[in-house]
Amino acid sequence: MAGLIRREDVDQVRERARIDEIVSAHVTLKPAGVGALVGLCPFHDERSPSFNVRPSVGRYHCFGCGEGGDVIEFVMKMDALSFTEAVEYLAGKTGVQLRYEEGGSARPREEPGKRQRLLEANRVAAEFYAEQLMGPDAAAARTFLAERSFDRSDAELFGVGFAPKGWDALQRHLQGRGFTQAELVASGLMSQGQRGIYDRFRGRVMWPIRDVTGAVIGFGARRLFEDDQGPKYLNTPETSLYKKSHVLYGIDLAKREIAKGKRVVVVEGYTDVMAAHLSGVTTAVATCGTAFGGDHAKVVRRLLGDTTAGGGMQLASGGTVGGEIIFTFDGDAAGQKAAERAYGEDQRFFAQTYVAVADGGMDPCDLRMANGPEAVRALVDGRKPLFAFVIQAKIKQFDLNTVEGRVSAVRAAAPEIAGIRDRSQQDGYTREVAGWIGTEIEEMRREVARVASTPSLRRAPGGQDGDRRSSGAPGADGARAGGTRPGGPTGPDERPATGGVQQLPAPDPRDPVARDERLALVAVLQYPQHVPASFDALGEDAFSVPAWRAVHAAIRASGGAAAGRDVSAAQWVGAVLEQASETVAGVVTQLSVASLPEDREAAVPAFVGGVVNRVLDMGLMRRVADARSRLQRLDPSDAETYQAAFAELLAIEAERRTLRESTNA
Repeated sequence: MAGLIRREDVDQVRERARIDEIVSAHVTLKPAGVGALVGLCPFHDERSPSFNVRPSVGRYHCFGCGEGGDVIEFVMKMDALSFTEAVEYLAGKTGVQLRYEEGGSARPREEPGKRQRLLEANRVAAEFYAEQLMGPDAAAARTFLAERSFDRSDAELFGVGFAPKGWDALQRHLQGRGFTQAELVASGLMSQGQRGIYDRFRGRVMWPIRDVTGAVIGFGARRLFEDDQGPKYLNTPETSLYKKSHVLYGIDLAKREIAKGKRVVVVEGYTDVMAAHLSGVTTAVATCGTAFGGDHAKVVRRLLGDTTAGGGMQLASGGTVGGEIIFTFDGDAAGQKAAERAYGEDQRFFAQTYVAVADGGMDPCDLRMANGPEAVRALVDGRKPLFAFVIQAKIKQFDLNTVEGRVSAVRAAAPEIAGIRDRSQQDGYTREVAGWIGTEIEEMRREVARVASTPSLRRAPGGQDGDRRSSGAPGADGARAGGTRPGGPTGPDERPATGGVQQLPAPDPRDPVARDERLALVAVLQYPQHVPASFDALGEDAFSVPAWRAVHAAIRASGGAAAGRDVSAAQWVGAVLEQASETVAGVVTQLSVASLPEDREAAVPAFVGGVVNRVLDMGLMRRVADARSRLQRLDPSDAETYQAAFAELLAIEAERRTLRESTNA
């Protein structure tokens, strides 16, 4: 490894890498006041957005879990990278040439951090496989695609390729590009045998699997030849890049449309994703070698911006409030089990969950081949609530023409209905399910009530408690959903940053003085150009709250607000952080991204001046009180001392009047 990256190069990376663009690859951000963006935190599961980003200062902070930092720290935490790897990754995206302390020369491109090496190996492998698809040995792969109505341009769009049948075709190609055997094994492209390493994928159709940023992190492969004794589908093994429980194939192509249309369609395979996108269903994604689970749900929720407690309400027009997740499954037993597993994750969403199953159980790829693209679109548009689908599937297991069958069906359906939080919807489903079964409504109600009064009988999908929501009802944390306004708390009770550092105690949110002091510091950190010059004359005891006093000390040590007027907002906040102790740094980050209660850009200068002047006024008020107290303690017979103290009192009162007159002018 070369030495440390030069400080000026790191600073250049911070300046060039737009934090809103980097974060938007993972989180759907929405405007939340002047210069502020907000979304669901990618570091913890939440229903109300508390993750704030302020592009002008280049920083983020979550008011829910306390995570915060700059663009480099975001990449480090999001992708589990070291500082050097994160800087190298961002430098590659922004075109910054990095220099290292040892020798001062640029580090060769062939020598980035480990993660970048593995990403590069996967990228080169994807190019290699794509090139092989047009070769003479790939006829079977081209036939496979053609039989499913995919042409060359379709293959190029999705990066589909072919892995040669030999044991070392890719190995020789990558080693010729300078990759080591250790790197190839770590990337998942090679397997380790007794006689050395060999190509993991051989004689197969290849789909590159990309993360949300578009980087290739692994592959899915389909068997083509009869003499291949391996599984029909083979994926990249678990690596530092590829975690199947987090990966959704097609997310790189679908993310923008998901965020825009508030809809995601979850299909079962690579060809289904291709068929859906080519049919106009451009929000389709698929899991890779595993069932849809909790980590997948988190990814989907962040892209949907799934935050509204009223989400999932279906309108008469067929649309929904808050978005929708549509699962497509085969009509066989395996598809039914997949639907039940997806149903287990349903309560993780505010958005409505649906299922779409074609007549005859055809998947989107088969449907497109048989009936054209419009059939795939019709399949998705004809979705039905997942809740109803699962209950009807349970009921079908019983012979409803017999008393025993109807009683068993009632008992099977009751736990699902009993878990619905919304009582009106619970009663509605009770009536509807009773009709499906052909039993009396009161009998269905009694069984639902019996199950509801016995928590152990209620179904607990998704590993959560027995209470579940139906479409539109709050999830497990519904009681607090919506309790925090977009942009996080506006009072001074923000949760301090985490990370094991001892934090200053949070101020009392009911204290109006603490609130005004906080707003003044937010203004100084975000808009130093609008701060009255008199702010920099404040003494070290101008702020009454210990946390705010510590931030003010860091501001003073950085040269005061006057120093912030001559540099960019990001540089100014960075300078304050340089002077702040670890205990205070998290508080500075919070304040640097917090939203001001003024959402009109033209009114910001006046607001900043007003809130800072209120703090100045409070400081002068304390000085007046101190001067009067001192005057009362003096002996009037000491005329000279008394007159000096009295003159000081008059001067402070005059200064305060002037401040108030200027504020009211």
